[in-house]
Amino acid sequence: MTVNTMMNAAEMESIAARHPHLIHGSSRKRIRSALIFAGIALYMIYSWWFFSIGQVLTNANWSIAGTYLADWVSYEVRPDIKIAADGAMQVVYPRFSPLGPDAKPEWVKIETRMVERAIDAPAATQQALPTNSSTFSFMAPKSAVGRSAEAEVKPERRSEEVVSRATISFNSATNVDVVDRTVTATHNGETLLIDLDPGRGVQPKGDLPDWATQKRPGEKITLAFGMTGWADVDVEKVSIHNRFPGWANFIFDTNSPFFNKSFGEVAGLIFAGERLDPARSNLSLAWNNILYNAEWQHLDVWTKLLQTIVMAFVGTLFASIVAFPLCFLAARNITRNGVLNQVTKRFFDFLRSVDMLIWALFFTRAFGPGPLAGMSAIFFTDTGTLGKLYSEALENIDDKQREGVKSVGAAPLAVQRFGVLPQVLPVFASQALYFWESNTRSATIIGAVGAGGIGLKLWEAMRTNSDWENVCYMVILILVVVFIFDSVSNLLRSRLMGQKTH
Repeated sequence: MTVNTMMNAAEMESIAARHPHLIHGSSRKRIRSALIFAGIALYMIYSWWFFSIGQVLTNANWSIAGTYLADWVSYEVRPDIKIAADGAMQVVYPRFSPLGPDAKPEWVKIETRMVERAIDAPAATQQALPTNSSTFSFMAPKSAVGRSAEAEVKPERRSEEVVSRATISFNSATNVDVVDRTVTATHNGETLLIDLDPGRGVQPKGDLPDWATQKRPGEKITLAFGMTGWADVDVEKVSIHNRFPGWANFIFDTNSPFFNKSFGEVAGLIFAGERLDPARSNLSLAWNNILYNAEWQHLDVWTKLLQTIVMAFVGTLFASIVAFPLCFLAARNITRNGVLNQVTKRFFDFLRSVDMLIWALFFTRAFGPGPLAGMSAIFFTDTGTLGKLYSEALENIDDKQREGVKSVGAAPLAVQRFGVLPQVLPVFASQALYFWESNTRSATIIGAVGAGGIGLKLWEAMRTNSDWENVCYMVILILVVVFIFDSVSNLLRSRLMGQKTH
């Protein structure tokens, strides 16, 4: 037997008349959902206009952002080709070049020639003049002794070896050649000729390609070769920035006797070679060179990272210890005193309403820069936050367990011990562990204002605007520590809450 489930219009109107809330309620929900969606859309449009997001995205210099990102995972070698007035050239490397003091890379090819230059000899010294002051006269003309001294000052000619041609090879498709005040730049099949005229400035021959820019005629030309590097061409100097992947001198710096040696050579020196330093073994010397690497400062970075970990742990531990007894005063169902409840809660509000960064600035002025200021900032902020969370957990306990303990005639302290703590202790420990893991990240931020730890070291590296590989190194260390602490914290919280870990 089949049942006709189709309703006619009269039956539907009858149902709507008997149950109007079903029809109108559904309509109101649809209208409310549409209004919420429209409000969110209007807010997004308003935010886009108020913060000028479109203009910011349009005016953003994405090439600089890409350069900064490349600096995180690469390094530059920056030789300068200096051009003298007579056209002679010299290839000069920075004082702290990653190639060391005697840099001769294969990608820099030079041709030399001998030239004679006139160099003024030093003036005649006073010892050539007579020591008898009585022969001197203000009224007399220059003495013969003076004339003979001037006659001895003759220009001196000296032969010197100078660079007549320098060729920089960035890669197989990109190179810069400098010879006779003419720069020839080749990139991706295009060639640009540039004359370096001392009177007229930098003069390109023909139109500039897309990878070359010049702000005004006669000024320097910048050659951008993408990830491989760039160059600045000026009348008196051609500055090269050749980029290579990786971190230069991460293990040994240029001052180490192990610098620029392969792994096999280093291992041979450590285990079988003669002592490089008579006062210590090669293994001890190598380890010392790694720790005190002048460019990467491994020991200092690791010490500052350990300071950050200790700051987070000690600050969170003290905050948990102080917040634990205070939360019982703030919980209304534990302490039946409204004034005491409100005073304790307002105290928690005061501590947590001031941001950790502000507390760090305050304690840095009070105690001076260092880990003590960072630990105090974490302690003050977390005491307020944990106190609030602990008191709310106490107010949400099941009173039946407490009443059961109280019914057997237990003392008030025993009631709290056996009727309250078993319910909230896992929650307390879980929240404390979470804050310990979170404060490891926060300690990095407050360290940037002088509160100790690796944050200050990170901020110093960023301020140089050139040591971005060091910034990347410290960020990776921080991420590794946070990942480890997050895993340990999750494991401990799961065990405390009685959950199985997978």
